[in-house]
Amino acid sequence: MSLYSIILAAGEGKRMKSKLPKPLQTAGGKTLIDRVIEAVSSAGSEKNIVVVGHMADKIREHLGDTAEYANQFEQLGTGHAVMQGIAPIADCNGSVIIMCGDTPLITSETLISAYKEHSAEQRSATVITALCDNPFGYGRIVRSNGSIAKIVEQKDATDEEKLINEINSGMYIFDIQKLNSALSRITNNNAQGEYYLTDVIEILLNDGEKVGAYIADFEETIGVNDRAQLSYADYLLNKRNVNRLMADGVCILNPDTVRVDDNVKVGCDTTIYPNTILEGNTEIGEDCIIGPNTRILNCRVGNKTELQSSVALDSTVGSNTSVGPFAYIRPNSTIGDNIKVGDFVEVKNAKIGNNTKIAHLTYVGDADVGERVNFGCGTVVVNYDGIHKHRTTIEDDCFIGCNTNLVSPVTVRKGAYTAAGSTITDEVPENALAIARSRQVVKDGWAKGKKK
Repeated sequence: MSLYSIILAAGEGKRMKSKLPKPLQTAGGKTLIDRVIEAVSSAGSEKNIVVVGHMADKIREHLGDTAEYANQFEQLGTGHAVMQGIAPIADCNGSVIIMCGDTPLITSETLISAYKEHSAEQRSATVITALCDNPFGYGRIVRSNGSIAKIVEQKDATDEEKLINEINSGMYIFDIQKLNSALSRITNNNAQGEYYLTDVIEILLNDGEKVGAYIADFEETIGVNDRAQLSYADYLLNKRNVNRLMADGVCILNPDTVRVDDNVKVGCDTTIYPNTILEGNTEIGEDCIIGPNTRILNCRVGNKTELQSSVALDSTVGSNTSVGPFAYIRPNSTIGDNIKVGDFVEVKNAKIGNNTKIAHLTYVGDADVGERVNFGCGTVVVNYDGIHKHRTTIEDDCFIGCNTNLVSPVTVRKGAYTAAGSTITDEVPENALAIARSRQVVKDGWAKGKKK
């Protein structure tokens, strides 16, 4: 049987107080709605229908053709939203997962288990529920003889019903045709004056249909309504990723201070120090030392490399290489093996060959640097003429003297030297020494006159 999903993402999310719609808020490096779509897709959903309303254009722009869309121009409740969302699959047979676009913690494993149980027991509806110590604000699962009798919202619950700690997550699996039939019979006769999707459950039960509950871990059902809840969801997602790395053999010192995104991979016996941030599609090899106070985004790092108190973005760093402290690796850089990129060094859109040393206080931008090159302190690749960026080439085995300015475009050929304090504007031939500075002039007694 086919499986589809309807994701409710039309609400205003006023409590978020943001220029972005709530489903596009980010937790753990991904938007809330991206996480929901990933979960249902991994669970087997063939088509994902997103119900949009508030800031619909932003959600459509973000998701593109990864989803289909249904419009809910008036927010008249969850039942009304599903009425809009079911239209594209109304004639289909199979099941549909109903999700909210602000539940980023749900896993595909939970949805797969719930769907298997739903199918095996041939239910018309499965409510995904959870047990909660403080159920205030949630719809309650009212049972009779162990089976679901109804779902009652907080505002409509009696005092006795408010004591129930099994809550409705707002996630469901329905037989499409049974759902479609029941939706046509719900009303807005409740405290909110809205069409509740929960009323579908009562209608199906009255029809004699089989309805069951799948009890999930409460953490997975947590939704996001404001900044505090967004922060908590982010914390929980990060905790999952940190624990995943430690389970894979990574040594993380003070895990509460380390941030790790979903797609980050780290090899065994690498040590991550406090206040380290690993983001995007970062991959780090084995036996590395990362941090403290380091941010790495979308980078590949080899084995036995150290990055200390530095930032690396969209670049590659080889093996047995040392970066930092206080280095800045900007996008499109390739740092080879056995390299030292020392303190207060900035590398941008450059290729650095193996065994090269850039010890300190140096800028290498838009350059192709060979192997075994030594940069003296204070070297600057002058790559920008005010209008265009230009590249510099430094071939193998060169020695760049302290405080050298390499004015791009310029080439320093193999084995050449530049004298300290030089401004190089022309090609330096192989094995040559380039001196580009004026001779020292000493004026005896000049300072004495100046002081008067």
